[in-house]
Amino acid sequence: MGYKTIVLQSGEDAYYTQECMVDIIKRIKEFNVALTLSIGERTYDEYKEFKDAGADRYLIRIETTDRELYKQMHPNMNFDNRLRCLKDIKNLGYEVGTGCLVGLPNQTIESLADDILFFKEINADMVGIGPFIPHPDTPLKDANIGSFTLALKVMALVRIMLPDINIPATTAMETLNPNGRIIALQSGANVVMPNVTSLQYREKYEIYPNKICTRESPDKCRGCIGAKIKSIGRSISTTYGNSHNKN
Repeated sequence: MGYKTIVLQSGEDAYYTQECMVDIIKRIKEFNVALTLSIGERTYDEYKEFKDAGADRYLIRIETTDRELYKQMHPNMNFDNRLRCLKDIKNLGYEVGTGCLVGLPNQTIESLADDILFFKEINADMVGIGPFIPHPDTPLKDANIGSFTLALKVMALVRIMLPDINIPATTAMETLNPNGRIIALQSGANVVMPNVTSLQYREKYEIYPNKICTRESPDKCRGCIGAKIKSIGRSISTTYGNSHNKN
């Protein structure tokens, strides 16, 4: 389909061992594409093996830099270990991707400001920003949905602070607003991520309800978002999408 960059994303899934991932990475890299991993917290040695196998980028959202809020949202995880992961991937030469959720319960504007400053501090190459959308099968099922407008404002401020990074227009934005991704592209985003997962598996990765494009074929997804991008006078890059962040 002409893609030059691919993202592999999963939950914290122990099935994907180091050996399994190294094999997957090597086989995908045979297709001459840039490869981003987003598979959660791993050890330094695992990150190194993945990098040596050919992985180019790693995405691990900090989600919030507010330690107390992080503890509330992740009672079985450790904030310092999350920071360690980001430090490891930076030291290993990955392009570093991170990001935050906007609208988490008990989140403050001050907390979001700290998130933006954190992205600048670590000199991230890619920052994903999206509204929090509660899932009915989780403890946060009764929480309020994050603000679309506030997510746009955070995105715009990140673009001002880090002018040369990649910022995706997330599907979550379009789940809340029919033109969400286009509005995001006009508010600081410069990347879209069409879903190419086979249809029979796509619904198994339901991280929030009513996610868009779960029943559309990869061809249709590409054509749809491509037409939207061209409708606002933008062109679609055919490069690997490497970060221009050289600071």
